[in-house]
Amino acid sequence: MHARPSTQDLNKQLVRDLYDCINTRRLDEMEALIAPDFTGPRGERGPAEFRANIATVLTGFPGVRFELHDVFAEGDRVAVRWTFRAPHDGRFAGLPPTHALVTQEGNVIYQLRDRQIVRAWLQADRLGVLQQIGALPRSFADSRATQPI
Repeated sequence: MHARPSTQDLNKQLVRDLYDCINTRRLDEMEALIAPDFTGPRGERGPAEFRANIATVLTGFPGVRFELHDVFAEGDRVAVRWTFRAPHDGRFAGLPPTHALVTQEGNVIYQLRDRQIVRAWLQADRLGVLQQIGALPRSFADSRATQPI
C-alpha cells in the first residue's frame, strides 16, 4: 500500500510543473497553474499577466531554461532557488539582442491554494542581467570613471 503524497509534496510538484511548462514553452498549461486572483512580485494580477512576464523573458532569452537547485515546502508555501543561463538573442528591456551569454540566479516563494499559485515573491539578480547585456556598467566604479566629478 502506497502512502498518499502530502500537501507539501503536491505543492512542490506543482511548482516543478510550472518550471517544466516554462522550459518546454507550454504556456497554456502554465496559465492553468496560476489562480485567477494571483498577485505577483511587481503587482501583476492573474494568469494572463503572469504569462506576459514569462513571455518577456522568453522573448529576450529564447533559449532560456530554468534549473531548479532547491525546492522546499512548508504549509501553503513553496520556496525555490534557480539559475537560468541563456544568450540574449531577443529584445529585452528595450535593448536589441547582444548575444551575450547571461546567467541569472533567483529565489522565489510561492503561496498555493486549491492546487494553484496565488502569490509569488521574487528576489533575482536583475542588475546582473542588465550588466551582462551591456545596459549598465559592470560596476559602480566603472561608471564613475567616465563621469565628471
